[in-house]
Amino acid sequence: MKHYFYLLAGFLLFSCDKDNIDPPYVPNLKIQDLTQIDNGNRVMMQAFYWDVEPRGEWWNTITPKLADWKANGVDRIWLPPATKGASGGYSMGYDPSDYFDFGEYNQHGTTKTRFGSRTELENLISKAHENGLQVIADIVIGHNNGGGKEWNPKRNKDTYTLFDETHGNASGKFNRTYKCFHPNDYAISDEEASFYPEQDLSHKVPYVQDWLWKKEESVAKYYKNIMKFDGWRFDYVKSFGAWVIKDWMKSVGGFAVGELWDGNPENLKSWVDASGISAFDFACFYNLEKALDRNKDMRELLTSQHPQLRTLRPEKAVTFTANHDTEKDQNADNIIAADKKLMAYAYILTHSGYPCIFYSDYENKAFKTKLQKLMLIHRSLSIGEEKILLATQNEYVASRSGNDKSPGLLLFINNGDTPSERTIITHWKNKILIDYSGNTYFFYKTDEEGKVTIKMPANSYAVWSLGE
Repeated sequence: MKHYFYLLAGFLLFSCDKDNIDPPYVPNLKIQDLTQIDNGNRVMMQAFYWDVEPRGEWWNTITPKLADWKANGVDRIWLPPATKGASGGYSMGYDPSDYFDFGEYNQHGTTKTRFGSRTELENLISKAHENGLQVIADIVIGHNNGGGKEWNPKRNKDTYTLFDETHGNASGKFNRTYKCFHPNDYAISDEEASFYPEQDLSHKVPYVQDWLWKKEESVAKYYKNIMKFDGWRFDYVKSFGAWVIKDWMKSVGGFAVGELWDGNPENLKSWVDASGISAFDFACFYNLEKALDRNKDMRELLTSQHPQLRTLRPEKAVTFTANHDTEKDQNADNIIAADKKLMAYAYILTHSGYPCIFYSDYENKAFKTKLQKLMLIHRSLSIGEEKILLATQNEYVASRSGNDKSPGLLLFINNGDTPSERTIITHWKNKILIDYSGNTYFFYKTDEEGKVTIKMPANSYAVWSLGE
């Protein structure tokens, strides 16, 4: 069913001045009410950034935002590692010490985590569920930090591998000694990289498996059954074999995505096939960074030459334009420039994959309204066969064919410093096209072959679809 609403006389969605309309004014022009079209697409919100402030109040800070996120197409929120890290009140959770201290034990100089208390976290999770949002736990199981010193006969020296009630594990659950780390009686090292070699947790040790995911009191089952998390974001999966995640998921299930920081799409595909879960699409991220920023060449988005995980395994690809790591990294090749960020979002929100929205971008006043429009386009128009219609150094044009509920879309990105004009053959014949991103003031009519000539401002994007 088509859903339209009329533009009032003398008032156009994008302009009240007929002189700015190209082609001439069309009486009784109608535009689609995108809120009445739901193609089922949703997005995940990364609900934090690096070194969030104020310390100890993050759970309370984001709880009031849940209803707005839900209303704008978010179906999952990804939280930072929620338990006590070795840096105490300063820890972002990526230095895990006590997997069962959600902000209730006084250790590492604090009772609350950087994000708040256990009660505040439980309230956040409860409110998220009331709003129909799943809550994704960030799980760091490659390494541990903050343990006490002990003699390690496997290394013939002292190592900080003692975790008990008085050494970084006040909960008393999953106490650890050097036997839980590499090397040990079961393995010399992990299958993959060791981030902290002396504190590299060994997943081949049966005791470690029991406490991480197998037994009823395990980390995985406690998070799911007691804390009520709905899924998992696995940190730095290069530090252990894909079989670990496969076993974890067999034990507890839920949605899951892994951080395999690798721009090679074939490596990403092999990993998702081996683990059985989704992965962040770093191939897509780096193609966007090169196209929009580093190389300033939109031909980097020709996926026939530069594949992405979303083109190889679209159902397993979590696309993104920024995260807590890229935004804190001063390496220019790991970040998309702020003035190119919305173009990158226009790309991931109109193409296949499951987009992840970065908190700092969504809550940026300069971005928020435009992002909300793109998120609405994502859940209404971003459906159907995907075609790249044009890719030059400065321009990129792609379409989605739509389905019986949605007419699809045409995305035009102009990354150049001068306006662009291109003739495109669309899948719409004799139809009026309107830019639903709100970035241009023009509408156009396709001919009987679907051909249309579109003007694009410099350094901008537009998402065209049907009007009548």
